[in-house]
Amino acid sequence: MKKKIIAFGTLLSILALGSCTSLEEQVLDESFTSSLSDNAIADGALSPVYALLPSVYLHTNYFALQEISTDEAILPYRGGTDWGDNGIYLALHRHTYTSTDPNIKNTWGFLLQGISRSISAINTLPTSTSASAKVYLAEARGMRAFYNMLTLDMFGVAFVKNDIGETSKIIRGNEAVEYIKNEFLAVEPDLATNVGPGRLTKGAVWGLLARLYLNAAVYRDPYGATVAFKNEDLDKVIEYTDKIIASGQYQLSNDYFAIFNSDNHTNKELVFAVDQRAEVNGHNRLAYFSLSGDQFPLPAFPSANGTDGPAITSDYYRTWANAYTPQDPSVDPRFYKQNLSIYSNPADSCVAAENFNINRGILRGQQYGLIRRNGVFLKCPDGKMKVGKLYNDTRNKPTLPVNFTEQVDFTVAGSDYSTGYRVEKYEFSKKSSSGRNLGDADIVILRLADVYLMRAEAKLRRSNDAASALADVNTVRASRTSSTPPPALTSMNLELLYRERGFEFYWEMLRRTDMIRFGKYEDTWTEKNNTDRNKRLFPIPQTAIDGASNLPGYLTQNAGY
Repeated sequence: MKKKIIAFGTLLSILALGSCTSLEEQVLDESFTSSLSDNAIADGALSPVYALLPSVYLHTNYFALQEISTDEAILPYRGGTDWGDNGIYLALHRHTYTSTDPNIKNTWGFLLQGISRSISAINTLPTSTSASAKVYLAEARGMRAFYNMLTLDMFGVAFVKNDIGETSKIIRGNEAVEYIKNEFLAVEPDLATNVGPGRLTKGAVWGLLARLYLNAAVYRDPYGATVAFKNEDLDKVIEYTDKIIASGQYQLSNDYFAIFNSDNHTNKELVFAVDQRAEVNGHNRLAYFSLSGDQFPLPAFPSANGTDGPAITSDYYRTWANAYTPQDPSVDPRFYKQNLSIYSNPADSCVAAENFNINRGILRGQQYGLIRRNGVFLKCPDGKMKVGKLYNDTRNKPTLPVNFTEQVDFTVAGSDYSTGYRVEKYEFSKKSSSGRNLGDADIVILRLADVYLMRAEAKLRRSNDAASALADVNTVRASRTSSTPPPALTSMNLELLYRERGFEFYWEMLRRTDMIRFGKYEDTWTEKNNTDRNKRLFPIPQTAIDGASNLPGYLTQNAGY
């Protein structure tokens, strides 16, 4: 009998996942598979399961939904010409998003495609004689649970489907939590321990189970006036975080920003990540997204620059400033890393190209860097790169300094190209010729610091064990020894822990989920005063609702849309 495989290369043309929720795929009967080894067929079944993660985690998809919808990131209509996009980023930040938002639609579509590809692998791998088939099958089933966990978090639904010929069963609330939990538990025994961080491992599933249990109360009742945490859930958070920490397999990085370097695939703090290495066609765009269009991080590539995208809000910045006053928040090495003081020198300076590395973290004030004129970087007489004060030359405003201000909002003045402090957390890849692709840094999904802070939160919520929670938080803070670590905290409560999560995980796509769990998502912040609890979930795209209209009652819109 000929083997059945999925034509993944034509997936987008044969699926209607943006407009249909049955997750149907075309199965082709391909005789050419007889020339492939079982190992190659098994590899070909699993690889597409992970291949959609970069699209899910694209800066305008999951990042936008998880960050720009919060008090952490804001994306104004820059100069009245850039990032207008029919107001979708303004609406996302204000919580006035609708079911026709294209970024919401795209995120939904990629998640459902991920579920579909996982099912295809689950259907293919049981007949494989490859030595890897058992592990691969566990990974595919675990990834189906992970994609479902993301759809539950953002849209309040999960999909039960075991065969590509079936129509999915849509589940919500506790039924969805139990389904995802049981799927993770079912695959955990068969997963490997040493194939991460770009693939699902035992450690990754332990961490995802901890995250699921920590948020389970929200998932069961997403619109509740309060979050009804259960002690048995919190006990499980502690159990699984204990397992990860006790395994000794992961280590807190002594250099905070090394976690986000281009070579972070081998960083032992990463538990689970999107594999973005250039050799597997990585396209991490997070490095360029917030930078000015006149910041050029790569001497070898004069076309690689920023795009004047999102900034942090003043509200978020003030959490840092208030925590460290009267000192500057840069005393915390997570806030800012100055790679060369020459970049902040008001006088023109010279630096060898190989020594040029852009500053990292939260960038404030007047920016200095490589100066480009007529598409070419200026050089000093000795051939070194000329570094000086930057202006908005690429915006045809050569007298307007690139001077990042704390104020950023949706007014004309607050939406200029340089408003808002910017974030350069992920390293700008030295292989990136355009600044918009080939970003080598793996995108973090779960890392060890989150494991410690999840355990701290569970202990606080479970028994108000402030001493143990404080110890976990200070363990993370004290680990950043490549520079002077942030000072140890002397007390701990849920408000301080929430603030600490904001310091540790900014720009890592955790903020919306954290805000909902901590009861902060209906708060007021810059340009946002919407208090509608229905906005905790995003709308199911209208195209999906329309696509399922031939099945009355099959797919219903979330409340409030």
